[in-house]
Order: sequence, then structure tokens, then C-alpha cells
Amino acid sequence: MTYEVEMKFPVADMAALEGRLAAIGASVSSLQSEEDVYFAHPARDFARTDEALRIRRKGETNFLTYKGPKIDAATKTRREIDLPLPSGEDAARAWTELLHALGFAEAGEVRKRRRKAHVDWQGRRVEVSLDEVEHLGAFAELELIVAEDDLEAAKSCILSLAKPLGLEGSERRSYLELLRAGP
Repeated sequence: MTYEVEMKFPVADMAALEGRLAAIGASVSSLQSEEDVYFAHPARDFARTDEALRIRRKGETNFLTYKGPKIDAATKTRREIDLPLPSGEDAARAWTELLHALGFAEAGEVRKRRRKAHVDWQGRRVEVSLDEVEHLGAFAELELIVAEDDLEAAKSCILSLAKPLGLEGSERRSYLELLRAGP
């Protein structure tokens, strides 16, 4: 079983963050748009259980992702199952139709423009996402995917990388939760 160990931070100056990433040897990818459609379970309240089910579209690429409840108070560490789906808009529409037929309802949508970087840090390759989220603003996410027995070391690695990148004020809520909370 794998876990996503993630921390998300609001970013006031994306250019300064990109400069700090470059200073430690990372290069930032080109911009890509992502659309996430979240689904509500027909028999349990994902907002209450702290779970999520979504279909993500990145260009023509589609993924179905389940995120389990967060398991600690400092990071967004949680079990994640991320499955590739067939490509294209028709495939995304068909999977949405299947979820509707099973009783799932659309619970919200998150649109963002994302660039990625990878930072070699403490013997690991940390994925850094630089996000411009529609109606929310700029954020940076630091992420590792690890086995259960590696959770504490991964958390420590991410926490130690945040400091030289100038990232503070970690946000544990998802983009969907932030959008629902409003301004």
C-alpha cells in the first residue's frame, strides 16, 4: 500500500519561489491545465470521512483517484489510489456516466494551471507542483509517494525542504474544501 505525503502552501511570489528552486538545481516544467471533478458517495459523506474520489483530466489524459482520510495533523498524508483511464473527453464522460449510474453525484470541480519541478533532497526526489488555482490563487505542493514503513522519514524530508524554499503556513485543506469555504 502506498501513501501520498504532501504539504501545500500558499505562495505570494511565484517568481521568487522559482528562483529558490533554480538555486537548488530544479527546473520547472511547462504549464499544463488540470480539471478535477469530485464525486460524492451515495452512502457516506466524504466531507465527514475526509475521503475523496475524482476524475482528473490533464489534456487528453484521464485518471480516477481515490484519496483516503489524512492520517496525521501536520501534513496531508493519506492513502492514494491513482488509476489511469483511457484518454480523451469521451472516456472521461463515459466514466462520469458510470459513476452516476452507481449513485455517485458530482460534488465540485477544481481547475488549475500547474507546473512541476523535482528536487533531489535527502536522497529522495520530491515532486513540487506550482499551482494557479481558479478562484483561489497560487500554491506550492511538496509531495512524495512512499510505503507505509517510510511515512515518518518522508514527512521529515518534506518539512525540511519547505524551509529553504521559503514556504510557510501549510494548508491541510484540499482545493475543493478551500473553494467551498469561500473568501
